[in-house]
Amino acid sequence: MKLVTLVIGAVGLAAVGYGGYSLLNQGPKPAPTAPQAGQPPAPGQARPGGPPGLPPAPVVVAVSRLATVPVTLSVIGNAQAYSAVAVKSQVDGQIREVHFRDGQNVKKGDLLFTLDPRPYEAALRQAEANLSKDKALLDKAVADLKRLETLVAKDFTSRANYDTAKANVASLEATIKADEALVEQARLKLEFAAITAPIDGRVGSILVNAGNLVRANDNSAASTLVLINQIRPIYVQFAVPESHLAEIRTRMAAGKITVKAQAPQEDRVAAEGTLTFINNTVDTTTGTIQLKATFPNEDDRFVPGQFLNVTVELAVLNDAVVVPAAAVQIGQRGHYVYVVKPDSTVELRLVRAGIASEREIVIQDGLKPGERVVTEGQLRLRPGARVAVRPTSGAPPGRATTPNGPPG
Repeated sequence: MKLVTLVIGAVGLAAVGYGGYSLLNQGPKPAPTAPQAGQPPAPGQARPGGPPGLPPAPVVVAVSRLATVPVTLSVIGNAQAYSAVAVKSQVDGQIREVHFRDGQNVKKGDLLFTLDPRPYEAALRQAEANLSKDKALLDKAVADLKRLETLVAKDFTSRANYDTAKANVASLEATIKADEALVEQARLKLEFAAITAPIDGRVGSILVNAGNLVRANDNSAASTLVLINQIRPIYVQFAVPESHLAEIRTRMAAGKITVKAQAPQEDRVAAEGTLTFINNTVDTTTGTIQLKATFPNEDDRFVPGQFLNVTVELAVLNDAVVVPAAAVQIGQRGHYVYVVKPDSTVELRLVRAGIASEREIVIQDGLKPGERVVTEGQLRLRPGARVAVRPTSGAPPGRATTPNGPPG
């Protein structure tokens, strides 16, 4: 055991001595030389602005610019008829003819239904005959009254006979007025036998066909002959949070507020209307208030009950700095963009993002107009990385976010 300990101790002393000799005799290492132009870097040497041996990262850039940006509020709404009428008969009768088709556009005064007019024609003739008879009786009563005036002046008849004749004339005059009213009523009922459209609009399904009997003053739903909806113009009804009410009222007092609407998944340009109604009550259960906008709807684009995507223009920002939406990233410290500097390296810039549309975002602070920002290729970037700008892919930029946010 003693022999083994002595051997190990000798070996340890020899190793320490050799290490000290090496440290004492090791001179300074030569400094690495920078690679010449066109030559690859030496092994272990990093390229400027990136990890060792990596080429510049390919990116797509866009230039920030000044623009006029509308401040909008997007909600869901639905179309509503400007006016709606349930057409009913004002007289009893049998439908003789229907003069329109299901879903047809009609004008005010267009003939819709014709009832059998014969009972009302007969009633009109009877009322006119009674009027003629009472007029003849009045003429005779007036003549008798004139004769009695002469006789009573000469005391050839009593004053009572004269007063009776005078009352008879007044009674017949009142009877004639009643007869004239009956004639007018009979004529009006005859006109009601021809049922016309009370408004411009589009009719729905025909609910009562020819041959059916209809009754007046029937409030049941079964008495409705057809429904007419006025859709030129048309209302679009929607609700907004009550927090926007003061701003909407201020803008409405200053001028008209533009409202845009289009059906979901519709490729057409949104139709434009004007805000025309603000309800006088806030819904306490939802904290919203009902609004209505009026649209011309000359092409019958919207129909009552249709759900629509509604955009309300609340304000307009002038000279706002905007960038494509794909340029703005979200990290742990907030929104940021990669700005391409003149030396083709990137700088991570924290920004304050404002309102956003589908393609662009307003930058309220942190970016100036004319600066180049990266819109594609952010995942390969770090602050100070060198980039190579490549042409855009042509596809509309979408919003991209890094999984873990910006470095650091």
